[in-house]
Amino acid sequence: MILTVEDINKSYPQADSGRLSVINHISFDVSRGETVAITGQSGSGKTTLLSLLAGLESPDSGKIILEGVDMNGMNEDKLAKFRARNIGIIFQQFHLMPHLTAAENISLPLEILKSDEIAQKTDRVLEQVGLTDRRDHLPSRLSGGECQRVAIARALAVKPAILLADEPTGNLDNRTGRQVVDLLFDLVHSINMTLIMVTHNMDLAALCQRQILIEEGAIQ
Repeated sequence: MILTVEDINKSYPQADSGRLSVINHISFDVSRGETVAITGQSGSGKTTLLSLLAGLESPDSGKIILEGVDMNGMNEDKLAKFRARNIGIIFQQFHLMPHLTAAENISLPLEILKSDEIAQKTDRVLEQVGLTDRRDHLPSRLSGGECQRVAIARALAVKPAILLADEPTGNLDNRTGRQVVDLLFDLVHSINMTLIMVTHNMDLAALCQRQILIEEGAIQ
């Protein structure tokens, strides 16, 4: 198993001094190279779950073990380095740096990790997502689909152990969304990448090998 989630819980404080429970006793395993969709209605807890898997938030209790390492046992500095090396994240809102070109956005995580051959690795993923001719364009000069392709390339540039995607087509029209999805799954399958994707789109979820339904913070 590449990922083991053991009985995790997450809650947030409320104005009345109580706590709102968002994730309740969730456990599951993910095999290396497996594609998994996390589905559920808005407010069901699926995006919070993805944030926990990404190490962007910590569970109140339970364990998240990626590549044999308990992420909850790390301090912030070690967790940040571990996340940068092992977890690729694709957001619905792209989250590209507006003042950086497509190539510069992609190379940023490589530079943070002080990787070697940054230019070559950047060129390789640019070619994989079909954006070689757009490498020097700022995000403002790219379409939504092109921005998401840059985001996919950035997430894959460091060859992470696992790829997490939060509604990756949520800001795209149907045609563009399908093109991005086809590209994403082609890349994932070609390199045997493990993918966990949050989506409310059941057609998109059906492309994954397994679906996990979340309702009121629990697996159904």
